[in-house]
Amino acid sequence: MTPQIPVHFKQNYQRLLKCLRLGGLQPKTIKVYSNGVRRAGAYFDYRIDKLTKLQLTDYFVHIVDTLSWSSLKHDLYGLKFYYAKVLDKPWPGADLVKPPKSHTLPNIITVAQAQQIFMATQVLSYRVFFFTLYSLGLRLGEGLSLQVGDIDADRMRVQIRNAKGNRDRFVPLPENTLQVLRRFWQTHRNPCIALPQSEGRTREITSGYHPRWIAAEFRLPCAKSPTIVV
Repeated sequence: MTPQIPVHFKQNYQRLLKCLRLGGLQPKTIKVYSNGVRRAGAYFDYRIDKLTKLQLTDYFVHIVDTLSWSSLKHDLYGLKFYYAKVLDKPWPGADLVKPPKSHTLPNIITVAQAQQIFMATQVLSYRVFFFTLYSLGLRLGEGLSLQVGDIDADRMRVQIRNAKGNRDRFVPLPENTLQVLRRFWQTHRNPCIALPQSEGRTREITSGYHPRWIAAEFRLPCAKSPTIVV
């Protein structure tokens, strides 16, 4: 049976969402912070406005084995934000101890391996997408939101908007990448999106890809070649 959520908690939760938006936080950050407050609310029967350091310590000990370190950290930040901005109260305590840093390096795809992936990718839009991300050094989200107007052929650079830390940056535009993007644009002629998932001239503000589709398409050529380790 789902417990009845008190009106007071609902009201404060709505205030939290407003404060998060007014704080200029990214939608993803708003989601994880608010999820953390809801999770704590459910644990404490939605009475979280007068928690003690001991209560919070016991709570984080309770969830430490069920959440990733990243989720645990965001739950803490969400509750701290709730106390500071919604309740206007000092944080009771219960800070987390950082785990030991890992010094392992990610697997790096060589140029030869990248070429194998490009050549083995059958769908043109995905092939261009993978090539562009690799040649420009973009994150997945940056490639998904890349606009036609971000590509500056005169200065041979690409503007990456709302990158990590909510900052814009410029990256060099190789001549080969420019030519690939120009040929690809001839196939879709989308006036807005540089890397649309399918052909068409709709003025969508998103590329149409889903991250799971990209991951599945990326695994296909990797599975065919034992020399590619990602």
